[in-house]
This record gives sequence, structure tokens and C-alpha cells, in this order.
Amino acid sequence: MKKILVWLSGGVDSAVTAYLLKQQWYNVTAGFMINYLAEEGDDCPTEKDIEVAKEVAHYLKIPFFTFNYVEEYREKVLDYMYEWYQKWITPNPDIMCNSEIKFKVFLDEALEAWFDMVATGHYARIESDKNGIFHLKKGIDARKDQSYFLAGLNQKQLSKTLFPIGILEKSEVRELAKKAGLPNAQRKDSQGICFVGKVDLSSFLEKKIAPKEGNIVDTKWNILGKHKWVFYYTIGQRKWLDIWGQPKPIFVVRKDIEENEIIVWDESDIELYDDSLFIGEFHFLTSPPAPLLRWEGSLKAKAKIRYRQADQEVEIFKKGKWYEVVFKEKQRAIASGQVCAIYIDDELVMSGVIQ
Repeated sequence: MKKILVWLSGGVDSAVTAYLLKQQWYNVTAGFMINYLAEEGDDCPTEKDIEVAKEVAHYLKIPFFTFNYVEEYREKVLDYMYEWYQKWITPNPDIMCNSEIKFKVFLDEALEAWFDMVATGHYARIESDKNGIFHLKKGIDARKDQSYFLAGLNQKQLSKTLFPIGILEKSEVRELAKKAGLPNAQRKDSQGICFVGKVDLSSFLEKKIAPKEGNIVDTKWNILGKHKWVFYYTIGQRKWLDIWGQPKPIFVVRKDIEENEIIVWDESDIELYDDSLFIGEFHFLTSPPAPLLRWEGSLKAKAKIRYRQADQEVEIFKKGKWYEVVFKEKQRAIASGQVCAIYIDDELVMSGVIQ
């Protein structure tokens, strides 16, 4: 009987994960990560989540432990967010959280405590081949596939992880939860920044980055409104723009850091679209594809530059110190700091931060 430490988050996906593993006769223990505690004005779900997770563990009759990673989460995720926003780069805290907290700090502690593996409620699949190489593949449910958020994992992490619900549709997971009588079967899925919850991003960033008012201008330099600080905004953003009376929805198309100005226009603006991006260094989940390993030729694949985006056809070239990812069709709102995930068929083979 393998000993499995299940990250029990309070959500239905992780609850069904624990239930399925117990049904398969694994020796299951529940672990709840305390990564962030509410500050004044936050809508942080930690306290509610831990109570729900306890209820699930009690119902399933499995041991329940908490793991306090508040300091690690602050150093590896929150400080990284603040630092990158100040550099005019839009970070992806969910991918960083998976790579540095869930599948590193949590996994390492599990292995030190003599657990064989960890398991989470992610919609993704891990398959191994005859050579003992582990491959990260999309979840069966295309609408819920979360492989993009796991783009930073490595072979060790993949070899010690289980994703039991990756072979299920979300509707099947809900149905299993109801049939099993799980106490959180009807609970809504969580949203917002990983472990922080639903927050007003500008208010959240103001804790570390002092506001500085500037102009919001259109592409003809007409002043349309004011913003608090240019770092808070990303290319393609529509929310939190205090502009009224416009006939069409307005989006951020460019940022001028020196002038502290945000340039906006409607979705038809040509500056909102581009057909290529550059990656400084790729992270390979397995061995590098041959064309890139030889640094010659090109690689045809599929790519995502954001979660839930449909696969986009691309060709990847090695150009000096850079990799250029060229899209078959122009892409809307390519943002520096976001992750470009590269797929071959349904396998996520490599990823890189957009420069």
C-alpha cells in the first residue's frame, strides 16, 4: 500500500481525489497548506477552506495535517509578484505557486515524512514510458484542463505526483462527489490568485507599491482619465480602467513607464496584436525536441499564452540567445512575464517566460 499525501484544499476536486485513492486502497493522508492568511480588506478563503477540508477528511476517515508555508509563499510567490510588477512585467503567480510550493516545498516535506507520492485535484494526466520518462498531458476535460498551470514541473515532481481526476470530466467529478456523500459536493470552485482568493489586484499591490497617479490616454494622446500606477496594468486589460462614456470597450494596448501613462483603445487597435514572441530560455519537462537541441531548423507545435486559450499553431526558431515563437495567426495581448506553454499533440513538452 503506497502512502499518499493528498493536498486537500477544501474544494470538490481534491476531495474526490482523496476519495478515489482511498477506493483504490492507497494509504491516504490529507494535508492542508496554509500559505496566506487574511489581511485587512482581503477576501482570503483560508479559514473557511481549512474547516471544509477537515470535514472532508473526517468524513473519509483519513488523517488530517496542516502545513504552514506562509513564509515560503511570501518569499517565492508574493515577493516575486511585487518585484515583477515593478519591472513592468505581468507575472503568473499560479504557475510559480505550483512549481515552488505545491510540488516543491510540500512534495519535499511529504517525501521526508516517508510518503511515497503526493496527489492533487488538478485536471491533467501523467504518463510514463518504457524508458521511465514521465510525460505531462492535458486533462480529458478540455474545458477544465489545467496542464498550463503545471508548465514549470520537472521529472522528479512528475514522478512523485498523482492526478486521479485528470481522466474525468468535471461533471463526472461532481457526480462522484454527490454519490459518495462528500460534504463539499455542492461547493463552488475557488477563483482568484492562488491561495489569496478574490481580491482587487490594485489594492493588493498597493501594499507594496506606492500609488502614483498618471494619465490614461488614447492612441491620439487625448487624456481619457487617470490611473494610480502604470505597473498595476497589463496589455489587453479592461478591468479597473476608470473611463466612462466610451462607445466601445477600452483595453490597454501599450504602457509608457517613463511618462507613467497607459495608452488605451478598442479591441480593433493593431497594437494589441502580434504574430510572434521571444523566450530567453525554455524549461523542458522531458528532453528537448531534436530541432531545438541541435539549435538548427525549427519546431512546429501548438502553444498557449494564457489559461483556457485554444491551442495556437506555432513554429519555433532558435535565434542567437533567444527562441522566437511565430504564430500562424496574430495573437491578442501578448504580455511580458506570462508563460508560453508548448504542446506536441496533447503533451506539454516545454514552457518559457515571455520576454
